[in-house]
Amino acid sequence: MEADFWHQRWRENRIGFHQDKPTPLLLKHWPSLRIAPGSRVFVPLAGKSLDMVWLAAQGYRVLGVELSQLAIEQFFAEHRLQPQTGASRYGTHYRAGDIELVHGDAFALDEAMLADCSAVFDRAALIALPPALRQRYVQELHARLPAGCRGLLITLEYPQPEKEGPPFDVDEDEVRSLYARDWTVERLERRDILAQQPAFVEEGVTALSTVVYALQRKG
Repeated sequence: MEADFWHQRWRENRIGFHQDKPTPLLLKHWPSLRIAPGSRVFVPLAGKSLDMVWLAAQGYRVLGVELSQLAIEQFFAEHRLQPQTGASRYGTHYRAGDIELVHGDAFALDEAMLADCSAVFDRAALIALPPALRQRYVQELHARLPAGCRGLLITLEYPQPEKEGPPFDVDEDEVRSLYARDWTVERLERRDILAQQPAFVEEGVTALSTVVYALQRKG
């Protein structure tokens, strides 16, 4: 999606993708990855996700990247954090405790910036992107993460003709196709959530599942 689309969503507070608690599938499946405390976790298209707060509370160093300055400002304000700021070629960096958010374009992050990211968590990034950008996101951005990097990917599956994304339907075949070159993919759980998503029902969606995958970078 174009940057203006997301800036407008944040200005108008149309952020239905934001959750008021950490993602339950993160809490359930993250321990199975056995990521050592102190490791750096990359959170792409981070918004003001409470998942970052949860990860930091477990002893991880969080690196998020977000296009919307408003989202970043809201994140720190809502958690009563006073970030230190600095600039680099990647954008403006906001740091408070074990959380660092970069205000900039995720695709501008390179191998040097991501070199010490032992883990990655994607709840709403891949499914926020249309097909062409999904391919670029995986084959460019994820390809810059180091060998051995592990993480969780959470997607949605629904009949795409029944709803205009984002979020988009990304089924298991597409996930495996996108990640096959550089990552091993293991489906951990598929959960029917239509009854818990009245907005989807109101739009006429007849089936909705969330799926969580464990990822590991090859090499």
